Amino acid sequence: MSFLSRRALLAKTGYGLGAAALHSLLGAAPKAFPNFAPRAKRVIFLFQAGGPSHLDLLDYKPQMKSRFDEDIPPSIFGTQRITGMVAHQDRFPVVPTMYGFKQHGQCGQWLSDRLPETGKIADEICVLRAMHTEAINHDPAITFIQTGSQLPGRPSMGSWIDYGLGSENENLPAFVVLNSLPGNGMPDQGLLARLWGAGFLPSRYQGVQFRGGGDAVLHLSNPPGITREQRRSQLDGLAALNKRLHGQMGDPEIETRIAQYEMAFRMQASVPELVDTSGEPAHIHELYGEDSKKPGTFAANCLLARRLAERNVRFIQLYHRGWDHHGGLTEKLPSLARDVDRASAALVQDLKQRGMLDDTLVIWGGEFGRTPYAQGPSKADSYGRDHHGRVFSLWMAGGGVKRGFSYGASDDYGFNVAEGGVHVHDLQATILFLLGIDHQKLTYLFQGRQFRLTDVAGRVVKEILS
Repeated sequence: MSFLSRRALLAKTGYGLGAAALHSLLGAAPKAFPNFAPRAKRVIFLFQAGGPSHLDLLDYKPQMKSRFDEDIPPSIFGTQRITGMVAHQDRFPVVPTMYGFKQHGQCGQWLSDRLPETGKIADEICVLRAMHTEAINHDPAITFIQTGSQLPGRPSMGSWIDYGLGSENENLPAFVVLNSLPGNGMPDQGLLARLWGAGFLPSRYQGVQFRGGGDAVLHLSNPPGITREQRRSQLDGLAALNKRLHGQMGDPEIETRIAQYEMAFRMQASVPELVDTSGEPAHIHELYGEDSKKPGTFAANCLLARRLAERNVRFIQLYHRGWDHHGGLTEKLPSLARDVDRASAALVQDLKQRGMLDDTLVIWGGEFGRTPYAQGPSKADSYGRDHHGRVFSLWMAGGGVKRGFSYGASDDYGFNVAEGGVHVHDLQATILFLLGIDHQKLTYLFQGRQFRLTDVAGRVVKEILS
């Protein structure tokens, strides 16, 4: 007969109650898998953190030229919330873009002269010119577009997609994150790891960040003196202990830990080959630009994104910082545009020439746009713009969206949605739809409620589907 000490009894009872409570809180909802035939197998999101100005890049407003330094009419301004950055201003003077726009491609897409390379893929992209969000500051806005909530704690879009569809590559994560710094050395807003976190989903679904220098993934390499065979033996022993602990506690995070150790072991072999782009032919580096040879640049990350897509990584998130142009937009924006224009266009062209664009959804855009009025002095050739969520623009390519197409429009000031509005939840619903997922069915039970990426809203924007 076996007798338990009082301490052992309490510990075992506590584990059992804790495991039951954990299962109750987390739920065990099955993966969605495709609810219908997907149009895209993977997503590459080229996220421009800080809020690129739609008025200087993607939304041509020639009517504003004759209204320079006029106040935004009250009928247009309405009840718009303003940020603390412009709360002290006595007026909100119109400042048209100082950059030229022209039509590109057979579709006649209007684009800024700061995006000449994007102009070359005009017949491949679909521009959404009536995006809108309630958020007016960076953290809630970027959290909203990435997780479906302005408050921290929800799973990121990549985590939801990994949870819903799983991985098609056993040697790489299903969700990879790549960060780059602007060439001008002014990154502006920071990025928090929770933007690619799993929230209340099991942590195995969080994004894995690849770095631009040294080891691509921290702590992936074996320490000096440890061979791969020794590491395999250590992991086998550790897995046995973790399985034993899981049998006692039933904590799903223990299973996650086992799976992550195994993934890390496989990545020790797969990642070095993946990130070594030296074998890419010269014409590919020429397509993406000279920066594609410099690890950590946006161009290098775009090339790496293509290599990840080739290996069927499900969700590839690129972040490029520096777009928060409250002042000095006319000095900073051209540099940022040079960082991303060529490489973004090259990625689309490269995917197309490899026959991968049709089933790869590429998205380019930020968390919101910029105001049509000046922040600070309204000079025709030197101005800044504040945050603006009432209307902004982004573009998409491949993956089941229409080619050479524009959807939605802002008013003459680029201030409000005039037609074809697309809310952030609508964008998320559409991305999931293109991957074969009904956004209302991809749910997870947490704290007694079924949560989803689109919360309680969202519609699929069928008008942009090919």
